[in-house]
Order: sequence, then C-alpha cells, then structure tokens
Amino acid sequence: QVQLVESGGGLVQAGGSLRLSCAASGRTFRANAMGWFRQAPGKEREFVAAIIGSGGSTVYADSVKGRATISRDNAKNTVFLQMNSLIPEDTAVYYCASDLRSRVEVRSSWQYWGQGTQVTVSS
Repeated sequence: QVQLVESGGGLVQAGGSLRLSCAASGRTFRANAMGWFRQAPGKEREFVAAIIGSGGSTVYADSVKGRATISRDNAKNTVFLQMNSLIPEDTAVYYCASDLRSRVEVRSSWQYWGQGTQVTVSS
C-alpha cells in the first residue's frame, strides 16, 4: 500500500509560479514511477507529467511542456511539480499518482492516488 499526500496548491496570479509536493509513504519509493494529473471543474482528469523510475526520465503533457518541471527527492520520498508562467486554464485540483502499470497518460494505469491540492490561477 502507498499513501500519497499533496501540498503546495493555492491562489496565484497569471504569470506566477507554484511548486507542488507529493510525499509518499508505505512502499519503496525510488523505483516507482510517479505522476501528476489535474482535474478542472466539469472536466476529465488529465495527465500533466510523470517521472519514471530511479533514472528519472520525464514525460509532459503538451499543455504544460516548457512550463512544468517534475522532479523527485528519493531521500525524502517526495516528488515535485514546478509550474511556471501559470495561466487561468491551469486552474484545477492537482493529483499525485504512483505505481504505473501501463501508459503514463492514462488515468487507469496508475494504482495509487493522493487526495489532491487545489490550484487557482486568477487572470
């Protein structure tokens, strides 16, 4: 079993930045793929970014490419999502996910989920 706890969300003006954190516990963290998804009101949960394995390969959705950076601190069992140049369309609840089984961009590929952290970008 894996427990994931997100933090770092909040209200930010367009053009600003946020750094989201996801603390993991309960299983070996280093080898796990970790991902971030987001869900805006009335929309499906969508893939944002993932970091794969101890080697740290990264994958990004086109909508955030160039503005987001996913990273991990294995010593702290924590994965981060740095979001820059935020736009109102980034407003959503951001979820951390772990234990990838298949394609990174598919929600059902991920086994464990956090409760989410709200990000609101004002124009």
